[in-house]
Amino acid sequence: MPSKNVIVGSAVGLHARPAALIAEAVSNSGAEVTLAYDGSEPIDAGSALMIMTLGAGNGAEVTVATDDPAVLEQIAELVAKDLDAE
Repeated sequence: MPSKNVIVGSAVGLHARPAALIAEAVSNSGAEVTLAYDGSEPIDAGSALMIMTLGAGNGAEVTVATDDPAVLEQIAELVAKDLDAE
C-alpha cells in the first residue's frame, strides 16, 4: 500500500477536532486509509477515536497509507494542516 510520511501540523496534535475532521474525510472518500506513528501498528484513519489513541502531537511524523493516490494526498494535507486554526 503506498504511503507518505507527514508532520502533524495541528498545534495540539491529533486530538478531538483534527481527528474528527480527518476521520470524516476518510469516511467520505470510501477508501481504506491507515495512520501509523512511532513504530505503532497502523490504525484505521476512518475512526476519530483510533486517531486520538496514536498520541501524535504537533511536529510528530505519522505515516499515511492508502491505495488511492488522490486520497493519500488529501489526507496527508489534512494531517499537515493546523486544523485548529480554521
